[in-house]
Amino acid sequence: LELSVDEPMEMAKKIRHAGAIFLGRYTPEALGDYCAGPNHVLPTSRTARFSSPLGVYDFQKRSSLIQVSEQGAQSLGKVASVLARGESLTAHARSAEYRLKD
Repeated sequence: LELSVDEPMEMAKKIRHAGAIFLGRYTPEALGDYCAGPNHVLPTSRTARFSSPLGVYDFQKRSSLIQVSEQGAQSLGKVASVLARGESLTAHARSAEYRLKD
């Protein structure tokens, strides 16, 4: 999004969804494509509502590490069971319930 106006920062504060915002009359989008720094692969078709520009993290393999204590499983397991059953995912519900103490 190019904001070719006198006070681009004021207008930029009102923007909720944009992959990149080019501020002022001397900042054409072409600078972002070729030499200003950010990647020029930007979300299109209104996908900036939930997506970001292509970046270094898109080329890295990442893993989430999750560990819950026995005590934590007692409260989280009940929540997971209710949510899973609400989605008719019985096996998910049972896997959480299996870890609950009677």
